[in-house]
Amino acid sequence: MTYIKKAVEYDKTDPHSIEEYSQKLIGKTFGDVLRADAAVEEPQSAYADSVSSRNYKGGMGNLIEAHFFHYDINSDSRPDFPEAGVELKVTPYRINPNGKKVAKERLIITMIDYNAIINETFETSHLWSKGKLMLLIYYLFEKDVNKLDYRIDYSKLFTPPQEDLKIIKHDFEIIAKKVKEGKANELSESDTMYLGAATKSSTSVVRRKQPNSDIPAKPRAFSFKSTYMTYVLNHYIIPTKPEYEKIYDNTVSTPFEEQVNRKISKHVGETVSELCSEYDISYEKAPKNLESMLAFRMLGTKGNGAEEFEKAGIIVKSIRIGQNGKIKEHMSFPQIVFTEIVKEKWEESTFREYLEGTRFFFVVYGTNDSGELYLKGSMFWNVPQEDLEGDIKDVWKETRKVIAEGLKVDTSSGRQCTNLPKQADHPVCHVRPHARDAKDAYPLPTGGEFTKQCFWLNNSYILAQIKKNMHI
Repeated sequence: MTYIKKAVEYDKTDPHSIEEYSQKLIGKTFGDVLRADAAVEEPQSAYADSVSSRNYKGGMGNLIEAHFFHYDINSDSRPDFPEAGVELKVTPYRINPNGKKVAKERLIITMIDYNAIINETFETSHLWSKGKLMLLIYYLFEKDVNKLDYRIDYSKLFTPPQEDLKIIKHDFEIIAKKVKEGKANELSESDTMYLGAATKSSTSVVRRKQPNSDIPAKPRAFSFKSTYMTYVLNHYIIPTKPEYEKIYDNTVSTPFEEQVNRKISKHVGETVSELCSEYDISYEKAPKNLESMLAFRMLGTKGNGAEEFEKAGIIVKSIRIGQNGKIKEHMSFPQIVFTEIVKEKWEESTFREYLEGTRFFFVVYGTNDSGELYLKGSMFWNVPQEDLEGDIKDVWKETRKVIAEGLKVDTSSGRQCTNLPKQADHPVCHVRPHARDAKDAYPLPTGGEFTKQCFWLNNSYILAQIKKNMHI
């Protein structure tokens, strides 16, 4: 295809000129951009067909670079507009059934160079050279819509605000510390809050050398998590009032997690009834989410959430330890869609991506001699990589195999038993029902339907993690 290069219609040295020019994209589709570009004579050209393909790997950003901003796509490590110090990021969002706009995926910023990061500070890092000023272009992703028909809705310059920057810098330092310690192979997106270390390779078997260790590590990239990109869209790109209050004091040097745990620790030993009295909550008419509600009151918010938790996608879990020293309940996760899991590979599976990217905040309660709950403490937690790629992976693969080859159900004992992975056979997780009743079911790929199931982390495993991290 002959390319006729157009004259640039913006000042390449001025970020605001670049942003102003980008406003012409709003309301247009990617097909519109191609049709307006003299380089593409026919929207149904071979190039357009390749972009529309489900296997297209170039990214919609490449199309905008070449056919709107008219600069050559290259592997230059500098920002896309080096004279202005602006990095271009074209990223999708979708609209949930409830009408909320959410980022479809994390925003990849740049690959992590394991050998370089050990000699960098956040301020001198390649990450910050790319991420300190970005032109964010959000387009609407719609299922079963041709990629060229995706509509571009927002375009705005973005620099992480100071209140986020302190947490992002700390996230960088957590990632750098692991690499310096020769633990790049143990990195997980859930180690951090806003900035993640996302796996990034063409196949799951690719590994890279890391400093200070002979163990090869998965290639990873710095990324802003999807929950953070959702917040950026809904509060920075589209300015709206935050739904929740802040709990982080960024005027002091204490890291976020330490601040949060300190606030909770001030109340250790208090019973739930005492906490209810302190925060003017009716103990007799307590809601089902009472323990989580009390956690946010202890953190200083009036609502049942915190702005930082929303940005980081942190899940609050109340854990009750009984008088016998055990946890009664297992921890459940989203239901397994039988017809979908059989199409997945472990590395891109829904369950793995959820655990890899999710951080939990456990608020732990014990039970005294009178049978009343009392606060024992709190901790941030994410699934260790060795468990994710160990027993959890084994349970997922076994589940997928059973559903693909045919679920077996035995009711001879008077209750429903299946050949899905059981708690007795696995130390970390298992599969069991998670439905309103037996009729609450999903279709099976082999025909018929079966009661909805989900993965559960074993109660004994959760207890062991709490004892290990909280030393109780």
